[in-house]
Amino acid sequence: MKIEDILTTIKEGCRDAARIWRDEMRQIFKDEGVIIFFFVVPLIYPLLYSWIYNNEVVREVPVVVVDNSHSQLSRKFIRMCNASPDVKVVAYVDDMDEGKMLIGRNVARALYYIPSDFQTRIYRMQQATISVYCDMSLVLTYKAAYQTALMVSQEMNSEIQIQLAGKYTKREEQIQAKPLEADGQALFSPAGGYGSFVLPAVLMLIIQQTLVLGIGLSAGTARESNRFQNLVPPDRRYYHGMFRVVFGKAMCYLMIYILMGAWLTIIVPRLFHFPCLAHWQDLLAIMLPYTLACIFFGMTVSCLVRYRENVMLIMVFVSVPLLFLTGVSWPQTEIPGFWQGVSSLFPSTFGVRAYIRLNSMGGTLSDVLTEYRILWCHVVVYFIVACLVYRHHVNLARQHAAEAE
Repeated sequence: MKIEDILTTIKEGCRDAARIWRDEMRQIFKDEGVIIFFFVVPLIYPLLYSWIYNNEVVREVPVVVVDNSHSQLSRKFIRMCNASPDVKVVAYVDDMDEGKMLIGRNVARALYYIPSDFQTRIYRMQQATISVYCDMSLVLTYKAAYQTALMVSQEMNSEIQIQLAGKYTKREEQIQAKPLEADGQALFSPAGGYGSFVLPAVLMLIIQQTLVLGIGLSAGTARESNRFQNLVPPDRRYYHGMFRVVFGKAMCYLMIYILMGAWLTIIVPRLFHFPCLAHWQDLLAIMLPYTLACIFFGMTVSCLVRYRENVMLIMVFVSVPLLFLTGVSWPQTEIPGFWQGVSSLFPSTFGVRAYIRLNSMGGTLSDVLTEYRILWCHVVVYFIVACLVYRHHVNLARQHAAEAE
């Protein structure tokens, strides 16, 4: 092939891709559904989720107390629990049945039961017990109620040990109470907050889900209006034509999600003070293949969309499983091998893991090379599949048009 022919082919390819880009951009801003998924959802959802989890931890969990001891030590235990930031005593009841009724009515989330021989057993040098009954429907409230009772009991244990030790100096009393002191430091989430733990994964998942929804909605509209037959001019070869179609559409979506991706991964975490430890070069290196992989994945999934509503049903069904499969809310090592294989089909699995290691854990690109390479593999594979899918759509559209004529 001569140089002039190569230059002519490149020029025609750029012109066709620009035409596809222009037409797709027009269709996006004409379609209210696509506008919602491409602009409204990425802008509003992160703010909504972040505001909900902005407190990070649960405070003042309502607790009911059954104090059958009515002693000085039992009252001290209750006062210390009530003074903690995580627990608030809302009622004193006479028996367990009344306490369970209050938990069933959501007046309280936990119950502290102090037996009648609580102080007597301690003074007799016997082990005393305090029972904690928690509503397990919400793990965060269970954690606050149980850990508060545990910490208060440990503090009272230390005081009792000091009284019985008979030491003469403060230092000896401290060593007697805590011969081995552990200094615990929360890594990557200093406040131990739920928002810093789960929101980064949600932000990355929003990019994939909104892209797939928007692209699928646009493809469903194109199929219903039979616009696929006009994507490739009749005088263009299919191989070149499909490449230009997919490339032009992808550039349209990429232009939009450069802004949406920056909003979701850079601005929102800083607005709500989530961990932001990634260098911008490493973050850009991950976000480029992740966004492209999501775009081509969405174009591939669009082959399943015959009508506009179908894509919403598909993505709503898989949204929660995709969050679990990332390994954020459940350890990756505990996920069965079959489901780990299924998760490898989705760009969100590796995009979420890479983003958390970079932005929340302070890693570098060398720490996420595996995820980085897999994302580029997704880009190549889904680009090829998207070309085949769009070629199939164009063939079907032209056949239907010919039959109609």
